[in-house]
Amino acid sequence: MNIVIIEDELKTARSLESMILKLRPGAKITGQYQSVEKSVEALLSSQPDLIFMDIQLADGLSFEIFKSVKINCPVIFCTAFDEYSLEAFKRNGVDYVLKPFSEKDIADAFSKVDELKNFFQQQVVPDLNGLLAKLNTPSGKTSFLVFHNQKYTTVQTEDIAFFYVKNEGTWIQCFDKQKFAISQSLDQIMALVSSKQFFRVNRQYLVNFKAIRDVEHYFLRKLFVKLTVDTPDVLLINKEKSQSFLSWMEDR
Repeated sequence: MNIVIIEDELKTARSLESMILKLRPGAKITGQYQSVEKSVEALLSSQPDLIFMDIQLADGLSFEIFKSVKINCPVIFCTAFDEYSLEAFKRNGVDYVLKPFSEKDIADAFSKVDELKNFFQQQVVPDLNGLLAKLNTPSGKTSFLVFHNQKYTTVQTEDIAFFYVKNEGTWIQCFDKQKFAISQSLDQIMALVSSKQFFRVNRQYLVNFKAIRDVEHYFLRKLFVKLTVDTPDVLLINKEKSQSFLSWMEDR
């Protein structure tokens, strides 16, 4: 497999190359480019089997490349910014990996490429729309940047029991009882996390499926949700939302 890396941070490009060659020893890195201009020039001459592409390059956004070159191979976008995911999946994107990425992130991206390749090698015609939806649906934001004790740090999304609103501020509550203030609203957070993993039980709380201990029927056909981590308020789901919540819990 011939692979091109388009990345303007040399340290990141070298790290990515090392991960790629470790995961796919038979692969060959046929080019590394740091700018839109150099990438266009190279891809007009020949195209690889796969491209790893950063979005913000030294001379502009990598989406400009697609205006000059018709790219026929899959593209794995690797970026520090999550706001470009929709545009990326319109540009041959089969995965959207957020920096700092791990070897597992790159391995998962290769799995999506393999799945796409296997689809086109099949003799029967399966559900193309379903396959593309599966490949092109981001799994959700994997971490959040917070400012705590005069320092910036990241909190892994999988470690978050719930998000909640209190005293006009938004907070993160982790499984290990740590609590962090966060600048985004619950509406903004809902758009970032996986809807399969988190559910907005009411106006104040967005809870992780893994944090739910049990659910009981409550007065006036409401549901009383108990979590494995204590909450500042009693979690009640009104009768209008109770059925969608139970369906969400069952859809595993």
